[in-house]
Amino acid sequence: MKLTQLSVFLENKQGRLYEVCALLGKNKINIRALTVAESEEFGILRIVVDKPESAMRVLKKNGFTANLTDIVAVEVGDHPGGLAGILKILFAGNINVEYMYGFVEKFSDNALLVFRFEDINKAIKVLGKNKIRIVGKKEVDNL
Repeated sequence: MKLTQLSVFLENKQGRLYEVCALLGKNKINIRALTVAESEEFGILRIVVDKPESAMRVLKKNGFTANLTDIVAVEVGDHPGGLAGILKILFAGNINVEYMYGFVEKFSDNALLVFRFEDINKAIKVLGKNKIRIVGKKEVDNL
C-alpha cells in the first residue's frame, strides 16, 4: 500500500521550518514522520501528514513550493540487523532505495520506516512476497 509524502522546498534561513510546522498546526494537519535534507542554500522537508492534499493546498496558498510523492511505510524489527534484513530482501529483488527515514513514533514493538523506491510497485510486490508488513494510511493516521 502506498502512502503520500509531501516534499517542501525551503530556503535555508532561520524560521522557515517553523513557518511550515506552524502553518500545518494552525490548519489542524498532524505530522506523522519527517526528515530534513539541507544544503547551504536550501533544504527539502519530507513529511508524512494525516491530510496530505489539504497540507499541499495550504502550503501552496502560502507561497511554499511543494509536491506529493508516493512512498511505502514498512514495519521493521526493532533489533540489531532488522533494517539489514529488509534491505537484503530489496537488494535481492533488484529494488533501488532512493532514500528512507524513520517515523516519529514507534509502531507496536517494531520500528516504522518510510522508503522511497525507484520502482514502488515492484518494491511492494517484493516486500509482500517476503511477508514484510507494509503499513497503510489508516494505521499511520491512528498513530
